[in-house]
Amino acid sequence: MTNWFSYENEAQQKGFTAVCGIDEAGRGPLAGPVFAAAVILPNHCEIDGLNDSKKLSEKKRELLFDQIQQQALSYSIAFATEQEIDEINILQATFLAMNRAFSGLSLASDCALVDGNRDPRLPVETSLIIKGDSLSASIAAASILAKVSRDRVMLELDQIYPEYQFKKHKGYGTALHRELLLKHGYCAVHRKSFLKKILGEGLVG
Repeated sequence: MTNWFSYENEAQQKGFTAVCGIDEAGRGPLAGPVFAAAVILPNHCEIDGLNDSKKLSEKKRELLFDQIQQQALSYSIAFATEQEIDEINILQATFLAMNRAFSGLSLASDCALVDGNRDPRLPVETSLIIKGDSLSASIAAASILAKVSRDRVMLELDQIYPEYQFKKHKGYGTALHRELLLKHGYCAVHRKSFLKKILGEGLVG
């Protein structure tokens, strides 16, 4: 990584003073909420091992989760529910979670760096960065906060709905999860709009 803060620095050179990174976790799963996080980091802060959350072990993400919260100037974690996903679709629910995370920052941000190529329509100047979680420190930090927060929720749901073994697959459409869906049907935290191809149109209310 040549310069983790190149996008943040570029924004600051344009006159922005509080640049936040935003990323989501959980767009693809069949169950559970979609999470998003927004993070404002101090200039050139050093968080050892910071990277795209998908490239890190669960143990490393947990360690970085605490370090990011300790070092960030401000951070916010938010989500959209399974019901909201079904009502407005996963893309719009992801945008909703991102806007909630942005709005939750204790330090007002005047510029956002967002992972991906879809604009969540935030109320500030926004730069869309493809693979931003591997290119921007603040986006990478947001990806970790969102991922760890969502995984923790899925572990809680595993206790409530043990028959689906959410602890093992975190709600993603693995062979095991699909097998358990066919055996037990869906539960309250499944995304009904995601299940029609698996369970059939007539079996998903």
